[in-house]
Amino acid sequence: MNVLFIHPYGSNWMPGMQDITTIFNVMPPLGILSIAAWLEKHQVPVEIIDCYGTPMTQADLVAEVLRRKPDVVAFSCTTSSFLEGNRIAEAIKAADSGIITVFGGAHACTMGAPLLDRFPAIDCLVLGEGEQTMLELVQAGFQNLAEIPGVAYRDTNGQATQSAPRELIANLDDLPFPAYHLLPGFPQKYKLPLFSSPTSPNSSIISSRGCPYQCSYCDRSVFSRGFRFNSPEYILEHVAMLNRDYGIKHVFFYDDLFTFDRKRVAHFCELKEKMGLKVTYNCIARLEHVDQELLDLLKGSGCWQVNFGIESGDPEILKQHRKFYGLDEVGRKLKMVKDAGMRVKGLFMVGLPGEDEAAIRRTIDYALSLPLDEINVTKFTPFPGAPVFKTLEQFGQFNEAWELMNCMNFVFIPNGMTKPQLENLYDEFIRRFYRRSRIHWGYTKMIWQSPHSVLDFLKNLPAILKFERKQKW
Repeated sequence: MNVLFIHPYGSNWMPGMQDITTIFNVMPPLGILSIAAWLEKHQVPVEIIDCYGTPMTQADLVAEVLRRKPDVVAFSCTTSSFLEGNRIAEAIKAADSGIITVFGGAHACTMGAPLLDRFPAIDCLVLGEGEQTMLELVQAGFQNLAEIPGVAYRDTNGQATQSAPRELIANLDDLPFPAYHLLPGFPQKYKLPLFSSPTSPNSSIISSRGCPYQCSYCDRSVFSRGFRFNSPEYILEHVAMLNRDYGIKHVFFYDDLFTFDRKRVAHFCELKEKMGLKVTYNCIARLEHVDQELLDLLKGSGCWQVNFGIESGDPEILKQHRKFYGLDEVGRKLKMVKDAGMRVKGLFMVGLPGEDEAAIRRTIDYALSLPLDEINVTKFTPFPGAPVFKTLEQFGQFNEAWELMNCMNFVFIPNGMTKPQLENLYDEFIRRFYRRSRIHWGYTKMIWQSPHSVLDFLKNLPAILKFERKQKW
């Protein structure tokens, strides 16, 4: 069977404006690429249409699907892109009812079989990791679905049901490297966030799956709460392949817990330094893992920037939503990263359950007190697979509009607050952080530290200025 993967765009940007998020940040769809590589390894013909790298209208997309004549069209969707994916599936089915449609990704895994009762254009769902499940579905010709673990489907009576759970892949090193070659224009069409790498071309890598922590806002429905990872040798081969075959000079390890297994990180850093592989990298670390020995290892092996999920500067909010850490320690540890010669980025949320204006202002003031080079502030979004989703009604009003659930819209309003109030505080957060001379000087230095980012910025300056004029900043 011929399989065509589609990665729907799923954006919900400001009407009449260019989506500037995709000007500066387009990452390859690594989940799809991993499944595609596994299918190719087993001689299954595979193609990919990534609507981020190759945007097109729905009509053009459906025409392209029909031109390629696939037997199966498989979608990977987040919550915000799911309805767009379904509209594409409906149009495909209307044009050729014989094409099988499969949905996977976080939203399908979280919602499960009941989705099939509401969305008849979807033939089945892949629940959990998709590599082996998709292979078995194709090999079985999408017959006898009850015998294939990790599938939601309709039984002979048309009722939605699901098979037994799929066991997790025990050894991630058994998987081939993602099928980057299936992305037209890779790596030129893909880029990391602006000012987050010293050179280009660049790309992202995921070297682990799962998370043992229980933060209230995180959806772990695909990879579960266990923690599995690629070996240091596998990771280095992966990076070396990207450098050799695609000229990649910088990678972002997008793992939530890149530094979780200390032995793995130390061995990776030692091997990379010994190998002399001239590829720099960014990673995400938890503050609990940071000490001088770790920082020396990261810097010595080419780490350029470390990202930290700080989320809030209010102690009570942190205790409610994630493993608590002492706020007094954060600044000290971030300074250690800076002193080791790496950039520091902080990740925050606004609008968490339990927050009020005073708590958000404490977060803003706290963020401004930290030695951060840049921040990323998201609007709290309660995804269906996150633990907090079950108790939302106790803490505020929730508008479960899936297409708005992309961390760029306030769909949840904490008790005692209003949406305009949240929007104003969010804008104030961004404005107060970035309109400081220290931050301006930091970006001025990017002329030497990240020249390709400066060129991208200047090339897209008209779109940026148009966006700025629409803001209250």
